[in-house]
Amino acid sequence: MRVQQQGQSLRLRIDEAELTALLAGNMVDNQTRWPDGHVEQQQLVLAAQCGWQRTADGWRVALTDTAIREIVARLPSRDGLQVDLALPDCVALHVLFDVD
Repeated sequence: MRVQQQGQSLRLRIDEAELTALLAGNMVDNQTRWPDGHVEQQQLVLAAQCGWQRTADGWRVALTDTAIREIVARLPSRDGLQVDLALPDCVALHVLFDVD
């Protein structure tokens, strides 16, 4: 999984092997090992609702199975899934999901 973030925008890109794993119910992740030895993990899972959750070592984004399967049905496509995750008293986090 490739992770790009800037301001209130988060882009998650996965390849077809990762998509297969995701559709099988597995988590897809990316790990960044920092020079101080800390490992930060970004995770992507399927769930009943879209959402975001802080974890002990990073964060997890949940996307709906239905939305991901709709993307699969129209692959290859340049249009990914776009989701805005509401935040209290702030601009939403805009999540863009793509399959390479």
